[in-house]
Amino acid sequence: MVKTTVQELTEIGQSIWLDYISRSLIDTGKLNHMIELGVRGLTSNPSIFDKAISTSNDYDNNIKELQRLEKSTFEIYDDLTVKDIQDAADIFRPIYEESHGTDGYVSLEINPELAYMVGETVAEGKRLFHKVNRPNVLFKVPSTDQGFLAMEELLAQGINVNVTLIFSLQQYINTAQSYIKGVKRFAQNKGDISRLSSVASVFVSRVDTQIDRFLDEKINQSPENIRKGLDALKGKAAVANAGIIFSKYKEIFSNQEFKEIQKKGACVQRLLWGSTSTKNPDYLDIKYVAELIGTDTVNTIPEKTLNAFLDHGSVKTTLSTETKQYQDVLDKLDDQGININAVCKKLLDDGVVAFEKSFSSLLNAIKQKAKQS
Repeated sequence: MVKTTVQELTEIGQSIWLDYISRSLIDTGKLNHMIELGVRGLTSNPSIFDKAISTSNDYDNNIKELQRLEKSTFEIYDDLTVKDIQDAADIFRPIYEESHGTDGYVSLEINPELAYMVGETVAEGKRLFHKVNRPNVLFKVPSTDQGFLAMEELLAQGINVNVTLIFSLQQYINTAQSYIKGVKRFAQNKGDISRLSSVASVFVSRVDTQIDRFLDEKINQSPENIRKGLDALKGKAAVANAGIIFSKYKEIFSNQEFKEIQKKGACVQRLLWGSTSTKNPDYLDIKYVAELIGTDTVNTIPEKTLNAFLDHGSVKTTLSTETKQYQDVLDKLDDQGININAVCKKLLDDGVVAFEKSFSSLLNAIKQKAKQS
């Protein structure tokens, strides 16, 4: 049988995870079909659940039943999402087993309203860990200063973590350091570190969206002879930023500090590319898949992007640990007064707010549906 492009990616060291979940995806067998095509994991977030629940009737009967049991809106949300995550995790369990815990994961976001609260995030992560009760689930923690502390604590207690909303190199470094600290603490507590897993989710396309907007403003204000150079920088920042992070990832997880705990069974915290659907119609629809192919990484993509890559994607390593080409792009942007770190800080702040809004919208949708029961 001819291999799909997604299966070919797996062979060269990159896993494709689906960035979507819904009840119908599970019940219709569509998720099983995607796994046959090469998908090896799944991620979710409040925006995804908001869309799944508010725009379909798939959950209406369950909402009515839980309402009759006098469950609160949050409890209804909790039961619905946990059930989806459990069922998806069970479907991916064979991949988890055959890959010895490298793939086969499903991710569930910890309440985003707790993004700047360490103790509350840890407590909620522990509660969800026990309620979901599946070994192949990652609990999502945002890469805020408080999130780094929370992820370390969760890992130290043997709970898998997906660190999300990473935009900057420094955020990534803090994430990797917190992972290593958490693994070391779990080992000191006599935990089996070989079963502890984590991914570092670097968001990509939003960087280009923001920086392209700045470039467009400068192009409109610049003389003709300057515009061409500015236009040539559009659509370059996100991959350049990701490439520098990729190089740092390879450096951190090949150094002596990590090799010492790797000998004891520790797994690499794989780099995951998130927010990889193409937002700009002028760009290739698989841009953030095709340009981010590198070993020991994950790319989590929505169904539309998955289908596009299956249709016209090609498989070859495109990421390099040589950073000069990436740094040149960021230096040229800096010369124009566009600082990548300032952009990433704003994107993190905006990302936390966006997830909070989606979470609120999701709870409101459930509340409205419950009223109709």
